[in-house]
Amino acid sequence: MKSKFLKVILMFFIVSIPLNAQKGFQSFYDRNEFLFASPGTIKYGLNGYDNPALLTYVEKFDLMFNWSDRYSNWSDLKHWGLFVATSNFGFGVVHQKIGGNATSDYKVSTALGSRNFSFGISYGWTKGHIEEFNRTDIMSFGVLIRPLKYFSFGLVGTASTQVNAREGYIDLAVRPLGNEIITLFGDYSTRNKSTYGIKKDNWSTGAAVEILSGLTLTGRYFDSKDFTLGINLGLGNIGFSSQAHYNKESHHAYNIYGIRVGGYDRNLFSTLLPPKNYLEMNLLGEVKYQRYKFFDNSNTLYSIIQQINAAKEDKSILGIAINTSGMNANREMLWEIRERLRDFKTSGKKVIIFIDNPDLTIYHFASIADKVVMDPIGYMNLTGYVMGRTFYKNALEKIGVGIDEHRFFKYKSAAESYSREKMSEADKEQRQKLVDDSYDLARREICESRNFSFEQFDNFVNEYGAFLASGALENKLVDTLARWDAIPDIIKKVEKKDMRLVGSSEKLNLPSDNYWSEPKKIAVIYALGACAMDEGINARSLVKDVNAAANDPLVKAIVLRVDSPGGDAMASDYIAEAIKKCKKQKPVIVSQGSVAGSGGYWLSMYGDSIIAAPNTITGSIGVISLWAYNNGFKEKIGLSTDYVKRGEHADLPFGMVIPFLGLSLPDRNLTIDERSRLESYIKTMYGEFVNKVAEGRKLKTEYVDSIGQGRVWSGTDGLKNGLVDILGGLDDAIKLAKNKAGIKEDELVNIIQLPAAQLFNFNFLQPKLFGFEMKEDEFLSNLKFRLQNNGKAMPVIPLEEMDFGK
Repeated sequence: MKSKFLKVILMFFIVSIPLNAQKGFQSFYDRNEFLFASPGTIKYGLNGYDNPALLTYVEKFDLMFNWSDRYSNWSDLKHWGLFVATSNFGFGVVHQKIGGNATSDYKVSTALGSRNFSFGISYGWTKGHIEEFNRTDIMSFGVLIRPLKYFSFGLVGTASTQVNAREGYIDLAVRPLGNEIITLFGDYSTRNKSTYGIKKDNWSTGAAVEILSGLTLTGRYFDSKDFTLGINLGLGNIGFSSQAHYNKESHHAYNIYGIRVGGYDRNLFSTLLPPKNYLEMNLLGEVKYQRYKFFDNSNTLYSIIQQINAAKEDKSILGIAINTSGMNANREMLWEIRERLRDFKTSGKKVIIFIDNPDLTIYHFASIADKVVMDPIGYMNLTGYVMGRTFYKNALEKIGVGIDEHRFFKYKSAAESYSREKMSEADKEQRQKLVDDSYDLARREICESRNFSFEQFDNFVNEYGAFLASGALENKLVDTLARWDAIPDIIKKVEKKDMRLVGSSEKLNLPSDNYWSEPKKIAVIYALGACAMDEGINARSLVKDVNAAANDPLVKAIVLRVDSPGGDAMASDYIAEAIKKCKKQKPVIVSQGSVAGSGGYWLSMYGDSIIAAPNTITGSIGVISLWAYNNGFKEKIGLSTDYVKRGEHADLPFGMVIPFLGLSLPDRNLTIDERSRLESYIKTMYGEFVNKVAEGRKLKTEYVDSIGQGRVWSGTDGLKNGLVDILGGLDDAIKLAKNKAGIKEDELVNIIQLPAAQLFNFNFLQPKLFGFEMKEDEFLSNLKFRLQNNGKAMPVIPLEEMDFGK
């Protein structure tokens, strides 16, 4: 402890302010008398009052009040400290009164850094009888280094801003098990001669043992031969502590007491007498991928999965009650959540789901429940699944807009809504297969959960189609009729005892002090919407996120979540090539959402593994182009155009600007030569697409072409034909990523989600008409996309009907 090496480090670290006065300030041990152990040992120490660098570990508001009976009776409060902290910021005050003299020492602290390395600074000043208590204003600089979960190293350098008084402090702590159960610590301080007129060194050593979750015992021995014994009791959002101080003769000298309130901590009562709770999940509104940082309480797919997984491991949670009223989630997301509930039930815990006006998709989701509860005035629609399109060809012809479809692959139907009056036979074929696969999935899983035969289910759909609540109960589609507010009574009947509904699992609320250092990271990167450079997936910025994750040494694997119908080949290839390069450094797992077709599959093809849900729309390896041009529209609305040019084809994109849309409609159609060139571009791009898929999936180009031709597939068929490796969801992709990265299944990882969430939704600035939001019409939105990419060879599936995630 007193080695020359440590002294050299400390003296180098101490800030020197050479002034002439010969008075000083309290030693580190005296200033921080309310510490039960070295600063880096238990939770956040004194919330930055001791070592400001500790503030990087504070996640939620935390307040500690400590007092001592050293100078008076324990209830007189002549010696107390108040320590408050939020993330990266702390404030503390220590009050001391001896006889008729009193002083209050204040300190503000702040810190920056990571859980591996952080740096903090604090400023302290004193009010009261400064001379009598030998006080000066001080500056402290703190460092906290935790390269591993087993080891913590702290440094604090303190200097007076008024006199030549300096002090250096070092603390070391070791966790043999890598968690909070056992922590061994030691610390050492040294002060220059000017502080007290003599050079002074001190040290202490000890241990903290959390014998039960929420109950920690501490012991500390000082070089003065004094020692302390302490106890810390955690009770969730509140905690209590007490420490006895003994002198070198082992006589009891005084006690320190403490109360903590703030963020949730480990709870001894939950350990000894686990409460019997049900997790309440209200899924009202849209289920999204990412929330805005502010003013957004939306449910996200990952947060729902995280809650279910945590509830499975939480001994205080006996079941989950889910309210689906007003829920808006696509079919694929609901399947993923259903799978997590299926896994949750393997722990022996129950699931209760409330429905009010379900369609087949919602009922499929709810059927996994042990008890399905339906509103007494509810209406169940089990008419099946349909997939259709609206065709604009005749309407466009009437207003004078010409459309040419440049299609050279059988199933590539992205332009049919504009070029035809009804579906092509090839499009009907592939859409019918998607509908059949979705129906078969729902029928199989509903019958398995509700103990129906396929014949019974088909009869419900084909002979009835819809049910009032009473009919649903009579046919055993649901188990009871009640409103959501009756759920506690239903749970009581199921569990034979009263249960409390809680909004979150205790496991998710626990502080991070049980794990030192930065956990290994898994990056979940979202590629959502149309493939475009500066909208949709925002490839120009998204590629930076991929590269940043690839180059971050703490990121051990990447999960690329794709929910895209395709679009611009360049945008798709930006991300695909970044993924291909990233694979050389770390595993990349692709998780396909509702749609990962055409350019969306281009994004996916280089993943180490591709995971899709059975009802994911995937594949559509193909390229198509659409050319829209003026065929009398300009003249009908009284506009005219004129131009000069140089270049044989310079006038091709020129035409009227459509009022209100601000987009150009070319004056003419393509010539025979221009059509030929466009055909060549499309076929060349298709060949490149096929070759890239063959390379990424390790398939023969001839085979890829045979399952390509623009054909969309369900995830189920994608698994059969080699476009997909595993059926599953985002949670399965994260688990596989951990496995591929060599991370143990039960090891803590930090899931980082990219791109970074936006601050807040600017849509509230949009004008409203009679109280209703004015949203852009879907047809106009899709038409704008087509005109912005007019004549461009694109790997894209139909935008009009595909339900892709947001």
